[in-house]
Amino acid sequence: MVIGRLIDERLPTLLGQFPAVALLGPRQSGKTTVALGHEERLGERAVYVDLERPADRAKLSDPEIFFGQHAQQLVILDAIHRLPDLFQTLRGVIDRNRWAGRTANQFLLLGSASIDLMRQSSESLAGRIAYLELTPFLELEVAATGASAMNTLWLRGGFPRSFLADSNRESYEWRIAFIRTYLERDVPALGPRIPAETLRRLWQMLAHSQGQLLNAAQLAAGLGISSQTVFRYLDVLVDLLLVRRLHPWVSNVKKRLTRSPKVYVRDSGLVHALLGIRSLDDVLGHPIAGPSWEGMAVENLLGCLSQVVPATFYRTAAGAEIDLVVDAGAGEVWAIEMKRSLAKPAPKPGFYIGCEDVRATHRVVVYPGEDTFAIGRDTIVMSLAEAMRRLRASAR
Repeated sequence: MVIGRLIDERLPTLLGQFPAVALLGPRQSGKTTVALGHEERLGERAVYVDLERPADRAKLSDPEIFFGQHAQQLVILDAIHRLPDLFQTLRGVIDRNRWAGRTANQFLLLGSASIDLMRQSSESLAGRIAYLELTPFLELEVAATGASAMNTLWLRGGFPRSFLADSNRESYEWRIAFIRTYLERDVPALGPRIPAETLRRLWQMLAHSQGQLLNAAQLAAGLGISSQTVFRYLDVLVDLLLVRRLHPWVSNVKKRLTRSPKVYVRDSGLVHALLGIRSLDDVLGHPIAGPSWEGMAVENLLGCLSQVVPATFYRTAAGAEIDLVVDAGAGEVWAIEMKRSLAKPAPKPGFYIGCEDVRATHRVVVYPGEDTFAIGRDTIVMSLAEAMRRLRASAR
């Protein structure tokens, strides 16, 4: 089954603006599939190099010669982290072509987001590179696969091999293996050793507290490590695009606003695998159902945007709260509440207090239903897919 990716709209534009584009995302999110699809559309105007393969790495034994031979093509370098020294060469090739007035090489760099990759590329290619994040599948991308796509996406998450598995059992087993691979192979490759079991327990604790305020002291006590170590381990999961740290909205209003970030495990399928949840019935009967659905909605809303925009949440000490505040630009501010309820998807009074503070121009309640209708105080209830379409159009 072929599922169209929203990112296909942005990639050609960025490649037309920058000599290099880095396509980042967690392992198995579909980066190579997107790149190969782009290569197929370009035909002979693109060349693909997989740096996981020794034969392809050998082609770059003298990278300047290779790039010179393909000067009129888009060079796609998959698994760029395997040759970190290549970034300096890329900078030289790009700059020499610019100075000489020649048509510059274009580069599409693929890699699982990591501290080293971001640091190396930003230091060497500052001003020459754009970053594009590929999320796992989103609601707007899978809707055409059937009426049950939303529940399947919620249960299994958006990683292609998990979502497209033949059964829930196969999907669950794939996610368990995925988690193990990250803990035993990918995280140790970052450098300083992080005990796999400690990181697994932290990841699991974050899933249990999905969407809650970060309490580093509580996590540290449960793991038997320091709060500073919790922050360091959390940074790793954030940099790998496995965990989202959503910061609070702040202003100079005279209110006691929450200062701690909220933390989400970004893929709902991983939340369920970490908690041993295998079926939709199990999710619906579990206390994590509401927070899990909220986290999925947050990821879909932010993942569908065609550009990076400021996103926060609003909460006061008195309990006024907005799940997601998105500054779409040009004075467009979206206040979005998530309600996993078909019966009464209405926000609490604190939502409207927050809307006044953040000066929301759009007040939206996202729920699992299909209808769109207005409720009090200029607030609209709509499906996740409809909210994604409207927010995406607003932020262009």
